[in-house]
Amino acid sequence: MASTGRSGQPRIGWGFFGTELKRCREAAGLTQQELGRRVFCSGGYIGQFETGIRKPQLDVALRIDAELRTGGFFERMWRELINKSPYADSFSETAYLETLAATIMEYAPTYVPGVLQTAAYARAVFLGGLPLAPEDEIQARVAARLARARILDDPAKPSFWSVLDEGVIRRKIGGAAVMHEQLKHVIALIRKRRIGVQVMPFGAGAPVVDGSLTLMTFEDAPPVAYSEGYRTGSLLDDPATVAWCERAYDLARSVALSPEASVDLIESVAEEYADECSK
Repeated sequence: MASTGRSGQPRIGWGFFGTELKRCREAAGLTQQELGRRVFCSGGYIGQFETGIRKPQLDVALRIDAELRTGGFFERMWRELINKSPYADSFSETAYLETLAATIMEYAPTYVPGVLQTAAYARAVFLGGLPLAPEDEIQARVAARLARARILDDPAKPSFWSVLDEGVIRRKIGGAAVMHEQLKHVIALIRKRRIGVQVMPFGAGAPVVDGSLTLMTFEDAPPVAYSEGYRTGSLLDDPATVAWCERAYDLARSVALSPEASVDLIESVAEEYADECSK
């Protein structure tokens, strides 16, 4: 039976990819640094591929096949593992990295972050963007989103912090009852000290970031950032770009409400939704 990570995805697949990569590399008499130079990435990245910390891009898998003369083995394995992912190609690697992260920090300008969403809220989000999608597709998308929340089952890891735009808690997605349940869920996680949340109030002025932003750090790998817009997403690992994203996130936190004031505001808005439901 394949072992399962916190996201519910099988982890033996990419682990096997890495094990085979190391075996083939050593059989070819190459160090990680030597193979990295030949496939245009660092030796450190080769090491991360071999330990399953990172997943290579397709073009890297193709170059590995060419250098190690493996007849398309790594390309075929890459395609098989990617096709098993329930997420869009632009988010697949990010979802995998969430299960390995030591810390996750998110800036959410539009929606409650995916790992914090309730089933009803996630369903409303997907129906808003895909109003004509068949029911089985909506259910599959909701199930995949809820599976991501399993990373919070561990009481300590990852450390999760989110900055929510005030519009996130005030935009009535799915109706008052759905929003009340969603905000109470966020409050419960805060009260358990499982997550930290700050709200960026409307009075803070122009948003610091013009789209959603996720920052992840790891115990044995460099940090990465993920930026998302409409039907697009980019995983960023260039150190200078990640540093710029970290500064932007720090600025967002500096102009957001304190954690205590944020909880008070979220609770107040949740009660407004409860009052609306009772009328």
